[in-house]
Amino acid sequence: MTHTLDLLFEIGCEELPASFVEGAVHALPALVDKQLAELRLGHGDTHAFGTPRRLAVQVQAVELEQADLEEEVTGPPVKVAFDKNGQPTRAAEAFAKKLGCLVGDLERVQTPKGEYVKGMRREQGQPAAALLPPALAAIATAIPFRKSMRWGSGTLSFGRPVRWLVALLGSEELPVALGDLRSGRCTYGHRFLHPQAVELASAGDYVEALREARVVVDPAQRAQLMAERLRQAAAEAGGELIEDDFLVSENLSLVEEPQVIVGSFDDEFLALPEEVILEVARGHQRYFGLRGKAGELLPKYLAVVNTARNPEQIKLGNDRVMRARLADARFFHTEDLKRQLVDRRPELDGIVFQKRLGSVLHKAQRIERLVAELGGQLGLDQGTIDVATKGAHLCKCDLVTWMVGEFPELQGEVGRAYGLAQGVASEVADTIRDHYKPRGAHDDTPASAAAALVGLADRLDTLVGCFGIGLSPTGAADPYGLRRACIGALRTVFDRRFDLHLADALAAAHAGYGGTDLDLASDDLRGKLVPYFRDRLRGLLTDKLPTDVVEAALGVAASRPLDARARAEAIMMLDSDTRTKVGEVFKRATNIAKTAPEGDPEPGVESGEIALYDAFFGMKAELASLSEAGDYAAAFVKLATLAPILALYFEEVLVMAEEPQLRDNRLRMMRAISETCSSLARLDVLGG
Repeated sequence: MTHTLDLLFEIGCEELPASFVEGAVHALPALVDKQLAELRLGHGDTHAFGTPRRLAVQVQAVELEQADLEEEVTGPPVKVAFDKNGQPTRAAEAFAKKLGCLVGDLERVQTPKGEYVKGMRREQGQPAAALLPPALAAIATAIPFRKSMRWGSGTLSFGRPVRWLVALLGSEELPVALGDLRSGRCTYGHRFLHPQAVELASAGDYVEALREARVVVDPAQRAQLMAERLRQAAAEAGGELIEDDFLVSENLSLVEEPQVIVGSFDDEFLALPEEVILEVARGHQRYFGLRGKAGELLPKYLAVVNTARNPEQIKLGNDRVMRARLADARFFHTEDLKRQLVDRRPELDGIVFQKRLGSVLHKAQRIERLVAELGGQLGLDQGTIDVATKGAHLCKCDLVTWMVGEFPELQGEVGRAYGLAQGVASEVADTIRDHYKPRGAHDDTPASAAAALVGLADRLDTLVGCFGIGLSPTGAADPYGLRRACIGALRTVFDRRFDLHLADALAAAHAGYGGTDLDLASDDLRGKLVPYFRDRLRGLLTDKLPTDVVEAALGVAASRPLDARARAEAIMMLDSDTRTKVGEVFKRATNIAKTAPEGDPEPGVESGEIALYDAFFGMKAELASLSEAGDYAAAFVKLATLAPILALYFEEVLVMAEEPQLRDNRLRMMRAISETCSSLARLDVLGG
């Protein structure tokens, strides 16, 4: 006899926005698993599906009977459950009724809070078919949408109007009610290519039955099919697809079966900067670009559409829109190039960066000044600083062009293209574009030191200004992108190997706000921003290194991110057992050292303390030299050799001896070891 069956629940609706589909597919498995757990129904894997016209979940091997429940429940205190004569009160009777037992079956139990009554609650498992309908209805109403809507005269709220429901447990229909709708076993195929109803024999038939009805309901399968058809269409058009994960994601939830149309535009538009053409196709139309065999951009594009009917008619409409958008871009390009990029700089004073922090021109001036300061702090060569200074002077000028006004995503790209067209040196033009990098978590950092320097100055200026007037992020609110700015700065520091001293850099950035009334003085600002950087730094480092190793490094080098990473990586070179043993003995030494008196230790009288004294002072100078040279790997290897000697010392020597002179000398030894080790890392947190 079969004790499990597959479950299917589908909600058919009017076309959902792509972001709604993606969010619902992500949320559905957790919603379903939570409901089934509450119903005590075991099951196998949960799979969520979604297209613009449907959201669905398929659960494998759902148990047909709810597990019986038998649990011990603690009730009211004995003094509440029984009166002074030992007779049950209404509280005891109500508790027993809730459990489905007699008052006489209740027991007394002693707890830390006093004496309470307890009893056993027993419930016989119910059939899954009876439990699932209301649970599925609850799941449907719990799906999160950025905005929901009501329709008709009903009160049901959903992302878009719901048109049908399917609920099957194996081959059995489940009676789910949602508003005025009742579920059945009929779904519907593609709106244009197979609009007829599709009757499902069982829950397991769902994916294949819809595929035959021209609906690829599984997003992963739909993405794979889309990629195959895009590459095939690109090859047939004589080009190579320009891969774009963003466009795949955007188009994925706009179609039920991806079809690809090859469109084209006039060759004359290829005179526009390549970035402009691709942004017109990508940003507004969600089209993919094509390259020729030599890597040149082709006057063609690929559009993912939801129907294969009348492809020529679709192409004509798409080409018309593409042509109009490119014509606008050409007009902006022509008009923009009539003026030198540098001549636009005064217009930046008309754009507010932040009402208390001034205009974008003020920001650009601060960036240019800070670039020179940071370049000196980082020890960069004068050539790099000169390129960065010129790039900083121009880096925001494209914000007041027609092109960036229409295509904000092209800021930096437009500045580079216009700079090159107007004779700006290529390395300076690259700086205009690349100082915005990284734009996101997975983007590359700037390829040149000059662009990295400008980007770092830009981010530090934003962080100092916003923190300086109390605009630090709170919870999920971060309207000025300060978390992203901080992480971008740290990634740049790591990739370019900039030995940034945060305290000095933040002081230099704060000085740039000399004419602005910030709420925080320089020292107070550093007191807030250095810990903020440390928290972001911890997150970056713990992605690749154990938490205790990262904490050991941050304990001494949080204001020098590159140095902190070097220390953490060096500690990581010790094997895990050694790190644990080092952590144990140095933690003990650090704790003991807290009560140590002033003064230098002497060798002592017992063999164990003499051995420790000789070993420690024999390596102290070398440890300082290795640390000064930044050779932390050798320093920690050296220090690790002290751990077993220190461990033996703790076994053989009583630190807190009764004789005051012995005790004080041993405490001074612990302090000397703790202070030296603490200059390298917080070894006492290792293994914690």
